[in-house]
Amino acid sequence: MMWSEKHRPVSVHGMVGNEEARAAVMEWFAKWRKGAKPLLLTGPPGVGKTTLAYIVAEKFEYDMLGLNASDVRSKSKINEILGPAMSNASVMGSPMIFVDEVDGIHGRGDYGGAAALTAILKIPTVPIVLAANDITSDKMKSICKASVIINFKKIPPRLLRMYLNNILKKENATLGPGSMIKAISRSRGDIRSMINLAQSMSTGFNPQLESSSGGISLDTAVNAFFKAETKQEAENILYMMDGDPRTKIGAFYSSIISSNLDVKSTARYLDVLSEADMLYGQMLGTQNWRLLRYFNAILLNLYTNDSRIKYSQYNIPWPLLNKIRWDGAKIKSLSLLMAKNLHTSAGKFATLSMPYMLYCMNNDKSFELDSGLEDFQDTIHKEAGRLMGR
Repeated sequence: MMWSEKHRPVSVHGMVGNEEARAAVMEWFAKWRKGAKPLLLTGPPGVGKTTLAYIVAEKFEYDMLGLNASDVRSKSKINEILGPAMSNASVMGSPMIFVDEVDGIHGRGDYGGAAALTAILKIPTVPIVLAANDITSDKMKSICKASVIINFKKIPPRLLRMYLNNILKKENATLGPGSMIKAISRSRGDIRSMINLAQSMSTGFNPQLESSSGGISLDTAVNAFFKAETKQEAENILYMMDGDPRTKIGAFYSSIISSNLDVKSTARYLDVLSEADMLYGQMLGTQNWRLLRYFNAILLNLYTNDSRIKYSQYNIPWPLLNKIRWDGAKIKSLSLLMAKNLHTSAGKFATLSMPYMLYCMNNDKSFELDSGLEDFQDTIHKEAGRLMGR
């Protein structure tokens, strides 16, 4: 088991750093009344914001409804998930809403989620706690205005050293002075990153960290995972791998499918990924993010020293991928041509009309995609117009 999970604090007193911020959170919960402004915890990752939210919820006997920003990017999702908790508090017990990484709600996939969440923040009927790494964006202004903000800072190296020494003592493990300094400095105040790196180095694995988060990039992680000499080393790589559960599943899936494997091996790997995907679906459905601790344990079943597997960001074989790339230029040209003649967008034509047109072309030997668009422009126009009811 990873040390970061095994030694996760279970009480406020077991946490390290940000004493004033933690005291402010405790005071907010102790004084909470219906209609009180939501709490917004801000600060860098790995300083205990999410852990504190779960600890305090349990201490004050609230039923945590934990969400991630990716779950609340649409107005319908907001109403579906949060509506019952806001309107039926007595029926649902003592609910508390926690939205993690709320600064990520404003991504390209925001379909009214931010506005709907802001509206709920203005009329809270249950305790609402938000967590964000960065609130400097203009898009966060409405959420900040509706919340009580408590800032968390990076954990000082002195406290990190004390905390890490305590864990090493419990694990009966040692790190040399150089390794200790490396684990602390590379973590940049992120407790979770420091613990994972320390555990890796205690087993003899010294990964090269490549991202600003202190983790290992997807390509490096996948390649290193299947080259690991021991299962413990593979586990360390998993916990330091960048990306959320969906990203990790996708990275392993595309790499496995694109590699030259026998049917039996492929089937075994895909069975494991299927189990991990089912757990992730359960987390999304129940909003029980504590199940995340079992996610990497499932992915670890992928481990075998298999040099055949190389990282690939695509989930289709290269021969087919190359064909798509070559034909893609022709499809794009065709879509632009037809969109102009049919007064619609190229994307809409390619999505809604192209499949039917290609079906007709496939059953008419006079159509040849390679014969040049200009030669059969009139015919395609006429055929596509018929298909679209024009």
